[in-house]
Amino acid sequence: MARPDRMISTSEVKRAVRKGEIIEDYPEDSRGHSCLIFGIGFKQRVIHVVCSPKEDYLAVITAYLPSEKEWKSNLKERKKL
Repeated sequence: MARPDRMISTSEVKRAVRKGEIIEDYPEDSRGHSCLIFGIGFKQRVIHVVCSPKEDYLAVITAYLPSEKEWKSNLKERKKL
């Protein structure tokens, strides 16, 4: 709440999931099969959404603004640390 510029709205998450692309797949995730989606939020900012498809719904695990410290400039590929 101290950084309103980093807040992600429900609408942005929905948009990222609907129009984004899967950039990582986690079939062996302890929470069940999940994936990382690269999407574009409002004002063209990149959003990552981790979600897990269930039989009747899509479980959103987390959504965040990726950092160039951890991601390459396209924000779709992790940097090798």
